[in-house]
Amino acid sequence: MTDDTTHRREWTVTGMDCAGCTAKVVRAVERMPGVRAARVALMAERLSVDLDPGTTRSDQIEAVVRALGYGIAPTVAVDDVPEQAVRPATGAEPSWYRTAKGRLVVLTGLLLALAWVFALLTPAGGGYAAFVAACLIGVAPVAWRAIAALRMGQPFTIESLMTIAAGGALLIGAAEEAALVVFLFAVGEVLEGVAAGRARQGIRALADLVPKTAMLEQSGGTRTVPADSLTIGQVVLIRPGDRIPADGDIIEGTSGIDESPVTGESVPQTRGVGDAVFAGAINTQAALRMRVTREPRDNTIARIIRLVEDAEDARAPTERFIDRFSRIYMPAIIALSALVILVPPLAFGQDWTTWIYRGLALLLIGCPCALVISVPASIASALSAGARRGLLMKGGAVIEAAARVTHVVFDKTGTLTRGRPVVTDLIPAPGVAEIDLLSIAAGVETGSGHPLAQAIVARAQAAGASVPASRDACALPGRGAVATVGGAPAWVTSPSHAAEAGGVDPAALSRVTALEEQGRTVVAVFRTGQPLGLIAMRDEPRPDAAAAIRQLSAMGLGATMLTGDNARTAAAIAGEIGLDHRAGMLPEDKLTAIRAMNRQGGVMMVGDGINDAPALKEARVGIAMGSGSDVALETADGALLRDHVTDAPAIIRLARATMGNIRQNVALALGLKAVFLVTTVMGVTGLWIAILADTGATVLVTLNALRLLAFDPTREA
Repeated sequence: MTDDTTHRREWTVTGMDCAGCTAKVVRAVERMPGVRAARVALMAERLSVDLDPGTTRSDQIEAVVRALGYGIAPTVAVDDVPEQAVRPATGAEPSWYRTAKGRLVVLTGLLLALAWVFALLTPAGGGYAAFVAACLIGVAPVAWRAIAALRMGQPFTIESLMTIAAGGALLIGAAEEAALVVFLFAVGEVLEGVAAGRARQGIRALADLVPKTAMLEQSGGTRTVPADSLTIGQVVLIRPGDRIPADGDIIEGTSGIDESPVTGESVPQTRGVGDAVFAGAINTQAALRMRVTREPRDNTIARIIRLVEDAEDARAPTERFIDRFSRIYMPAIIALSALVILVPPLAFGQDWTTWIYRGLALLLIGCPCALVISVPASIASALSAGARRGLLMKGGAVIEAAARVTHVVFDKTGTLTRGRPVVTDLIPAPGVAEIDLLSIAAGVETGSGHPLAQAIVARAQAAGASVPASRDACALPGRGAVATVGGAPAWVTSPSHAAEAGGVDPAALSRVTALEEQGRTVVAVFRTGQPLGLIAMRDEPRPDAAAAIRQLSAMGLGATMLTGDNARTAAAIAGEIGLDHRAGMLPEDKLTAIRAMNRQGGVMMVGDGINDAPALKEARVGIAMGSGSDVALETADGALLRDHVTDAPAIIRLARATMGNIRQNVALALGLKAVFLVTTVMGVTGLWIAILADTGATVLVTLNALRLLAFDPTREA
């Protein structure tokens, strides 16, 4: 968050292919006067800068970024609320040969080919001159970027290593190899760019799910308007086969809605009047009329994209360690290369040319690009793969924590159960009519978003009961609610709380016990000193809840249900699903339980309600159900858009696969460097093999990370 005198500016930066690129931009911009903080999101190609007004101008920041060799264009100015910024949709990746790095490959390739032809057709001296020219022309833009970085206090960059190696090779007469190294370096950068572009396509594919136009109802007819111009409250017509242009509620019609483009749910869901639908889903059967409920910049797709993009700021601990390590590693490699060049000739009388050559090759092998990109490439692929299947995680730190989870805790209502309880029993107190019991209970619960409250209101409406006006409504966390109805206070609470307040007939408590043992939730309705009756409700477990617990058990993870419901109802539901449970828990009790479990190992909490927010925050990993409250979604570290309980083990499966992929990448990057470091010092491999090894390692690491895009965590291993 910026303070009152700091403004945030955002730019789109193109040409960044790896974490090393983002580090260069951040370090250069942070050195500028008045810059409080600079952040670069590689996958989103976004630079955000917190800037003191009246100091560095926007065009000066743009000049610095361009000097480093990247494209930059302003997007939007944001003050204190960057999450509300409207970000322009990015276009498709340009063809590789249309990029600056692609043109460099073509240029250096042609120069190298011409040099070889010239060497065949002319005396030896002429051929050497051709290779020198090819090397100098090809390395010139690289050297320019190295000089720009040096001026900004960054002497240790891949461009500087490349420039030193090419220049050194020319000095010792290895012009042909120098030209080849420059060409291979350019090819490697293009391959990195292509790989990074593929990773970005996952995010772009999400943005493309939202149609560009919508059929807006106006003045008794319809007209086609841009979808991003829709405002809350407008009504749109959605024909069969159309994509839904915005988040909204259906006000007319019933149809099958294919939500697979967003959630991965393969079977269309039937939606009718009053049901919420979201942008990007497909209307498969009948025409619908829908009222828009969210601005285009805040629809489901936009929020997913924003979450995936902003997740890059939440870097994994492994990534932060490797970043710190690389800052030490690169100067150490340069020092080692200097020792390789100086010690053998000075101490043992060895040939200078031989050891300069080997030292330069060692410089190229020592480039940390493959190591630095090993973690963020895997994280970005995992975030994209998860988002396509309705599994959202807010960054690498969440993925790493999820991979280490040993226990999963679930809320009951709305998480393990459908969250749509229905009234099953009405038990009015003597002298009280059922319709009056319903009427007063609905008056207390009107306006509440709790599933039990909505069930009572729905039953009252279905029974034709009049719902009296109420005021001073207040939730009693973990107990119920109270409001002034008909001029006097009325309560709808748990039977235990009602018993303490004299609000339940002692003779009715045995009936409460019997209903709760059947898995029903019972509430007592009463006024001051006057019991009005009991209302019993039943919320069925989600169909996949038992399968989710079975999957967790197969993965070696424990599972517990924490609920504010009574012990007998909790035991009945937990018994059906097959997990441990703790009942009668207030929000602070859940918080204490999570804290205690965290001391025994990593805990993931899955919940959906406002009351779950503290526990979601306290858990090592907090996951919100997609249908849950906005508070839960904002507090949690991730979300399950499909509302499938089996997506909880899926998110852990994805996290474990990601950490395995990261370990493979780190081993690959360091292993290749270790092998070629030894072979280079021994004189087995030379300059062009060195650059090929470095480029090859970077490309292999990136391609290995991209395998995660095809990984389906919803399938059991």
